[in-house]
Amino acid sequence: MKIILLSGGSGKRLWPLSNEARSKQFLKVLQDEEGNSESMIQRIYRQIRQSRPDADVLIAASEAQSDPIRRQIGAQAETVFEPSRRHTYPAILLAGAYLLDKKQIGEKEVIAVLPVDPYVEQDYFEKLGEMEQALADSGAQVCLLGVRPTYPSEKYGYMTGEPVEGKNYCRVTAYAEKPGLETARRLVEEGGRWNGGVFVMRACFVRELIEKEIGQVSFDRLYEQYDRLPCNSFDYEVSEKNASLVYIPYEGEWKDMGTWNTLTERMEKPDGGFVVRGEACRNTHVINELAIPVVALGLRDMVVVASADGILVSDKHASSYMQRYVEQIDNRPMYEKRQWGEYKVLDIAPCRAGKENSLTKHLHVEAGRSLSYQAHELRDEVWTIIDGKGLFLLDGEIREAVRGDVLYIPKGHKHGMATRDGVDFIEVQLGTELVEEDIERFPWDWDEFLTGTDRA
Repeated sequence: MKIILLSGGSGKRLWPLSNEARSKQFLKVLQDEEGNSESMIQRIYRQIRQSRPDADVLIAASEAQSDPIRRQIGAQAETVFEPSRRHTYPAILLAGAYLLDKKQIGEKEVIAVLPVDPYVEQDYFEKLGEMEQALADSGAQVCLLGVRPTYPSEKYGYMTGEPVEGKNYCRVTAYAEKPGLETARRLVEEGGRWNGGVFVMRACFVRELIEKEIGQVSFDRLYEQYDRLPCNSFDYEVSEKNASLVYIPYEGEWKDMGTWNTLTERMEKPDGGFVVRGEACRNTHVINELAIPVVALGLRDMVVVASADGILVSDKHASSYMQRYVEQIDNRPMYEKRQWGEYKVLDIAPCRAGKENSLTKHLHVEAGRSLSYQAHELRDEVWTIIDGKGLFLLDGEIREAVRGDVLYIPKGHKHGMATRDGVDFIEVQLGTELVEEDIERFPWDWDEFLTGTDRA
């Protein structure tokens, strides 16, 4: 069995901690069996490995997630990156094309697609074997996982079906993706099941879907034409339109971790960061990433989240419906973790008459890491070292940089930084257009320096 783990979403319903650059699945707000902090993707990847240690796992994600995937899963994680962020249907086709074309898997190979954000126990993954068997016994094109609903919700797909005599699966008689609340109530009363977001199918069926879209199975061609694919979910494009579906009932615990309402139910501690809480607070979670205090008094059923990207104050139930409000916010991400460390935007000053814009960041480069060798076309930069030391590279020449050093980098000049022990510096960008996309990277090997032999 090949497993595709879908990790492309940005998770705007977990704003302000989650955004285009810092997706919800990388937030370390859960705890593992030993009490250590872990993210959604770390938890589900660990659970897959525990259940199916020999399974081939392919993570389908956006290019912006490459650094956090390497940081949290490791370099061994096999990945395929979308050229642009769209939806689950094109993402599954792209990952399928990678398996069929680049990996040359067989037509009868079984492919399981799993979401990255449910909170489940280990028996959830044991169902994959049952789903594979149901696919073989039924002759269906897709096998789904039918979760018993706990309440009527407009956020999920619903399936109704008939049990097959002597088997543990049901044939799907009707499927409705994200129906209205009244329809959801009726489907729950009729015994309908939530779609647990798992799709098990054979490679030959994925081939048919790809050929329908671009005429042939070619990863490179699909990648080039990615923006022409329907920007839709797999549920709308396939589940609602396909009569050849079966499902395996699932009775275990299942929670969608995509909202603050559900995520806080699994957080071990009610507070995080610099928080002062009054005794009268009830069922309230406060998370503060800022260096200033947050004081919470007399709050009931609330979630308060403060970060460099914004501040959320919401009733827990209402937080499930915040996405349409967050979509009105078009600010650039103010905090981001990268493979080399992290940065936080401290200040953005707009251009005055005859002057350039300025953007100020605090960057931390972790011990043994390096920034890429890069150049910018639209901006100058000034780096001020505030802690630690590193090796500063400018146009092929290396010098040591220590606390108090000020480094000027004119636009168009190649530069980089590496550190054995860690380094912090303030970066001031000066230019008429200050965007992350203004970057060109060049090869440079820091290994000699990082392993103990300075290269100069």
